[in-house]
Amino acid sequence: MCIFCKIIKKEIAAAIIYEDDLLLAFEDAHPIAPIHILIIPKKHIVSIDDLEEKDTELMGKMILRAKKIAGSFDISEKGYKLLFRVGKWGGQEVPHIHLHLIGGAELTEDIHPIK
Repeated sequence: MCIFCKIIKKEIAAAIIYEDDLLLAFEDAHPIAPIHILIIPKKHIVSIDDLEEKDTELMGKMILRAKKIAGSFDISEKGYKLLFRVGKWGGQEVPHIHLHLIGGAELTEDIHPIK
């Protein structure tokens, strides 16, 4: 079982920001910006490459939830980044789809805050 599935089952603690029947959002354990939240489906899907047509609505819900969370953290006006990493070369470290919501600072193209 992957680490995110363990978080979903509450076997591992996480700073949960949002939860419903389909999604869970929590603070990244190793943030790269002042606001760095991971939004994951409760359904285990390894990566974007493993999506099927039946997952279309779920993925849309993930993006819309990211928008709402960004609004609740008051970062919508200045901007934020949404990022999916796919596979080893794409930098995906956990084999469970996760959407990074990154903001709270001006971000460089390589995602890290400008210093």
